[in-house]
Amino acid sequence: MAIRRETLVYDGPGGVFESIVAWDGALSGPRPGVLLFPNVLGLKEADLEKAEALAALGYVALAADIYGQGKRTTRESPDPALYMNQLNADRALMRERLHGALATLAAHPQVDAAKLAAIGFCFGGKCVLDLARSGGAILGGVSFHGVYDRPDYPSNVPIAPKLLICHGWDDPLGDPVTVTALAAELTEAGADWQLHVYGNAGHAFTDRAMPVGQRPGFGYDVAADRRSWQAMENFLAELFG
Repeated sequence: MAIRRETLVYDGPGGVFESIVAWDGALSGPRPGVLLFPNVLGLKEADLEKAEALAALGYVALAADIYGQGKRTTRESPDPALYMNQLNADRALMRERLHGALATLAAHPQVDAAKLAAIGFCFGGKCVLDLARSGGAILGGVSFHGVYDRPDYPSNVPIAPKLLICHGWDDPLGDPVTVTALAAELTEAGADWQLHVYGNAGHAFTDRAMPVGQRPGFGYDVAADRRSWQAMENFLAELFG
């Protein structure tokens, strides 16, 4: 195994973007591609490590920049949600950036463009759902502790990509009413969907940098992290099999 990282700088809707692609250089020939959408903060080392973990599974992973080159925040920033909020206020622009990232992944020489998927964390989970809602050419998507509100444009019907939603039951951003509304939306849209709910886990349950107890309903959970990643592995293996 020889995991490689490559920086891709490219023009896209509303700016210049800098994404990172990872793959196993010891493998030959095109292979499935997986988009990875980061959480509220944008791209960071933790996302690149997840991209490398996907590469170790035999995929080409693109850790996608949808904020723009150099636009990143940290939890110590004056407004950690600055760039996320800008896209939340313009879901059509967000849609165009999601599709631009997907096109960048599909064009990579190591990728089989007929076998694409997406995963995302927190805000990235919303990105996965919006990509599926808007007709992105992915076979499936996985949302980890995502955000479930619908965009302000009509979804494609049926929603063709298969979807796996990994949700922490104690997540204050996804209370039972919100989760039930998502289930109803996906059912009405004819989607092939599944929901994995983890008891005693909250928002950001995959984020090792988010300690439990610092904010009610938020925090890393080792069991939910492990179980949800295994569920993703099984889902992708079935999707691309």
